[in-house]
Amino acid sequence: MRWVAPVLCAVAASLCVFLIAVMAKQPRHDRDWYPHLSRLPHVDLADGVFSIAPYGDWTYTEDDPDERVWTAVPPHQISDVRRVWFVMEPHPGLKLMAHTFILFEFGEGDLVGLTIEARKETREQYSALAGAFNKYELMYYWASPRDLMTRRAVMMDRELYMYPLALSQGEAEAYLTALLEKTVSIEHRPRFYNTLTSNCTNELAKAARLPWDPAFILTGGADAGLYRLGRIKGEGGFEAVRARARVDETVREMAALPEPAFNAALIAAAE
Repeated sequence: MRWVAPVLCAVAASLCVFLIAVMAKQPRHDRDWYPHLSRLPHVDLADGVFSIAPYGDWTYTEDDPDERVWTAVPPHQISDVRRVWFVMEPHPGLKLMAHTFILFEFGEGDLVGLTIEARKETREQYSALAGAFNKYELMYYWASPRDLMTRRAVMMDRELYMYPLALSQGEAEAYLTALLEKTVSIEHRPRFYNTLTSNCTNELAKAARLPWDPAFILTGGADAGLYRLGRIKGEGGFEAVRARARVDETVREMAALPEPAFNAALIAAAE
């Protein structure tokens, strides 16, 4: 058994080298990114007014599966936000995992979307394990609901659930402001995504200053966690609320609509 000690030493040394390499790695904005994650959003934010450019408005319909359109969010008053919608995309075949994102509603047909992403380079595939070790940069990707929803429901054939969050007007305004400020911060100082501490769900939860819940790591239970915290409400218990929140079939049916009509129809389907 003389070989045991040398083997253990070699394993320990290799682990130390790996951890040093992980900690020494610096996040960057100048990599060869996937096309839809290639352009970092710039936010102008002053005196309660914001604008965003570039703003993704790609389409993923069957007729035009990959139309690459970048546009802008014109100046909006933060105080004009009416509601905040939470959207969840369960991972097929893996109940513990899901992707989540947010839509801010300002008026009839006026929705502004945000998804927080592991910013992958071309030819990279997402790995939850690699994501815990500085494999990916963190990106706040602002895009139209049509972009965010049709990518998942049409191109990826995923389920989507859309819930209005129970927030006061002040809470909704503070939440939007916090996420805009985080976007500004990342533009000036890149950060790493982390599966455990900086994923799509717990970044949103931290901005909202929600109390800790296991669903912020085991993201497949994010909607149930928000229901437990009283941020998603409805009659009949959580399963009934969840059944009413499913919108992916509606998204497929209206995927080709112009953006304002798509947004209005999406809200009507989710209400």
